[in-house]
Amino acid sequence: MKTIGILTSGGDAPGMNAAIRAVVRSAIYYGCKVYGINRGYKGLLEEDLMEMNLSSVGDIIHRGGTMLKSSRCEEFKTEEGRKLGVKVLKKYGIDCLVVIGGDGSFNGAKKLSEMGFPAIGIPGTIDNDLEYTDYTIGFDTAMNTVIDAIGKIRDTSSSHERVNIVEVMGRNCGDLALYAGIAGGAETIIVPEVDVKLDEIALRLKTTQKRGKRHSIIVMAEGVEKVGSASDLKKVLTEQAGADVRVTVLGHVQRGGSPTAFDRILASRFGYRAVELLLEGKSSRVVGIKDNKIIDLDIQEALAMPKTFNRELYEMAKVLSI
Repeated sequence: MKTIGILTSGGDAPGMNAAIRAVVRSAIYYGCKVYGINRGYKGLLEEDLMEMNLSSVGDIIHRGGTMLKSSRCEEFKTEEGRKLGVKVLKKYGIDCLVVIGGDGSFNGAKKLSEMGFPAIGIPGTIDNDLEYTDYTIGFDTAMNTVIDAIGKIRDTSSSHERVNIVEVMGRNCGDLALYAGIAGGAETIIVPEVDVKLDEIALRLKTTQKRGKRHSIIVMAEGVEKVGSASDLKKVLTEQAGADVRVTVLGHVQRGGSPTAFDRILASRFGYRAVELLLEGKSSRVVGIKDNKIIDLDIQEALAMPKTFNRELYEMAKVLSI
């Protein structure tokens, strides 16, 4: 009988609980024991573990966040920290580990695998910044949260004939801004992957003003260093286009909320497959989805893939927002 450990690490994402539930219930169905590790790698080093049963994951599929909690752990990045982690896992009789998180969490799983301890990664991040998979857990929910916010902001923007800049998360990946901007009908979408000048944005705004449109929504990803901050953009638009501009930084509201049906099903499929891989004796793998099929590949290979941007979708957005 195998004993499986599970932890969530890094930024939380809606749907992580659904993945935890899938791992625990699949493991128990196949006759395995499961230990939940609280607060990620930090909790592992501090031996904050608990044995889980079917009831442990009851009534959580619809809940945002992660019942196992999450944190970042600098100590685990050291060789000494990882050795201590393996020692703790073996102390509790844990044979293999499921890690739910993003690229930083996957690096931890990769290092464990290199030390001979089997680990499988499940992608959980609202940023959708892992190239090997079409979607990560939490992206769809975060996108819908942004869309809901854009709809509310558009109401007041229209009433006061204002320009509203909506800043969204995503680190250095523009997927959240792009998809939410298209679905929310934004007039301008600014992402890290596409160079754009502030005066070009101002000119675009003046063009829409000339045809009688007095309000606009600009969706801006947080990682657009070349453009500057949302406040920098506000200043330029105020000076060059004479616009009444407001800035809304959505922040961590994008991480919360009940996961969408898509994220719940995706997380369930990922969790189930992760357990299958461990029972097959696989290690150093990550699960993902391509063309609606669940896939798995080597962690190192997955992390080495540079993230590509859907430029075709971006160009379409520009056409539709004239």
